[in-house]
Amino acid sequence: MRFSHYLPAGMPSGVPAATDQATGTKDTPSSIVEDETQLSSTPSSTGEPAPRLIHPLVELRFDRTVFEEMERRIERNGPWDDWTMYRLALEAEEANLVGDFHELQCTRLLPSFTPLPHQIETARRVLHEMRGRAILADEVGLGKTIEAGLILKEYWVRGLVRKVLILVPASLVLQWVRELGNKFDLPAVPQKKEYSWASDIVVASMDTAKREPHRQLLLDNEYDMVIVDEAHKLKNKRTGNYRFVTELRKKYCLLLTATPVQNDLSELYNLITLLKPGQLGAEGDFTANHVADRRVAKNEVKLQENLGQVMIRNRRSDGGVEFTRRFVTNVPLSLSDEEMALYNGVTDYVRQHVKAENGDIASMLSLVTLQREVCSSRDAVFLTLVNLFKKTPEDSPLRARIWELVELIKNIKANTKAEKTIELIQTMDDNKAIVFTEYRQTQNYLLRFFKEHGIQAVPYRGGMNRGKKDWMMDLFRRRAQVLVATEAGGEGINLQFCHNIINFDLPWNPMRVEQRIGRVHRLGQTEDVKIYNLCTIGTIEEHIVHLLHEKINMFEMVIGELDDIVQKIDKEEPWERRLAKMVLESADGEDLRRRLDGLADTVLKQRDQTHRETTE
Repeated sequence: MRFSHYLPAGMPSGVPAATDQATGTKDTPSSIVEDETQLSSTPSSTGEPAPRLIHPLVELRFDRTVFEEMERRIERNGPWDDWTMYRLALEAEEANLVGDFHELQCTRLLPSFTPLPHQIETARRVLHEMRGRAILADEVGLGKTIEAGLILKEYWVRGLVRKVLILVPASLVLQWVRELGNKFDLPAVPQKKEYSWASDIVVASMDTAKREPHRQLLLDNEYDMVIVDEAHKLKNKRTGNYRFVTELRKKYCLLLTATPVQNDLSELYNLITLLKPGQLGAEGDFTANHVADRRVAKNEVKLQENLGQVMIRNRRSDGGVEFTRRFVTNVPLSLSDEEMALYNGVTDYVRQHVKAENGDIASMLSLVTLQREVCSSRDAVFLTLVNLFKKTPEDSPLRARIWELVELIKNIKANTKAEKTIELIQTMDDNKAIVFTEYRQTQNYLLRFFKEHGIQAVPYRGGMNRGKKDWMMDLFRRRAQVLVATEAGGEGINLQFCHNIINFDLPWNPMRVEQRIGRVHRLGQTEDVKIYNLCTIGTIEEHIVHLLHEKINMFEMVIGELDDIVQKIDKEEPWERRLAKMVLESADGEDLRRRLDGLADTVLKQRDQTHRETTE
């Protein structure tokens, strides 16, 4: 085989003469041209000058067509290229120039949407200050997924990332694939079969990835980037999830969570150590230097400085982001005589049982659930009472009382809350609505009830597999008017196409309420959000709504402010546990109202203190 080496024949006069290593003579440009003419005098079979053979495997061929074309145009004074087209071509080249290394290049390649300033700034900081390893801890609804997509796209454009693994809850797999494909034009694929792992960008559920044979296959690979959504589930270093993510070989890593600390400062230490081992020192040193109590930090300035090197938290209170308004309506309801009889019977039973428990707080707190279930539906409390009846010793005096309560359930023929929910939905002019409930049995009852009244409704709960959750989401988006969701529907999913929420049961923890609202009241929502809280008069629900809505006005608080306040109060005792103890220890409704008002005053004082700290 022979290789041809092409050189232009017309070398400029300024080029120095080439020296022949063997003879010591110099070849001037003119002599090279003469040699070319002599060597090329014998035409080849194609009519072109014969190439110069400078080596058995290399031919030297001179191409003069460019110069010949140039001479012809000079003689004829044209044709020349259009000057306007030349300027356009020059402008196009100048537009492609990279003026600043710190500027994001990917923003030019996002024609379908424009990132917000705080999202661009977050991506820039992660790239240039945190070297691609960070915790994205924005408050709910500020676009952590968008920020992660921006960072991934930037590394992708720069050629620094080609193999990516994204681990998310099963219900969010398709949502992530759609976001990355539609907004960032990234070839993300959902993991379905074993061959899916070979794709460049794979989105998989954490539960699938950590199981064999997938686990070993992933541990044998090397990834340029690993992204973990809902990363607060990695807070315990003894869990399989934590160990699995730690063992993955990865260059860049992003952890996404709106709640980096839930119960203990050690959770924060575990997350940061997973991301950057040694950032906070050894665990003993961290505890000695920064932990005054499980929930109370010390040396906060130094701790914040260390956290700022690995964690970014944008807040709604920072401004710069416009959200639609939210309108909250409390809907007080009077229970039927049969429902009220059951509630009073359960309340009496709870008080009797509390006396029998002799201070066993764990058993007593579980009794409060009975009262809450009565406020939800007869279906929810029926199953609990039957199970309680089976567990109670036969010689216990409480056993007969439990069965009396079961008999009371048989007298209830209607559900006051469900009937009011139908009325609210019918006033929404076919607009979609999400109905949140705490209990699985209530969810099943509502689905049957809506079907009987000609309303298309679909369920959403934690026990569903990934495929069914995705199916329910598509049905709700395209066909059904109502989504009946348990608490699993309050985490992760984006439902901006809906703007009506009905809290059939209201959680006692304000942050769980905000998580529900955050599914629809977030970036991308174009309508004002309407929230309806159902509460039954003369029950503990009425007192809880009074506390959350009327006293501390939590629905109007900025979520970041609410988060700070609840966390500071939780340092002494968890919020829900504190409320349950108040319910059990109060003598009557008036006593409970006084206790709750005292808690509200504590919350308001904490809010004022937070405001002062912020302004200072």
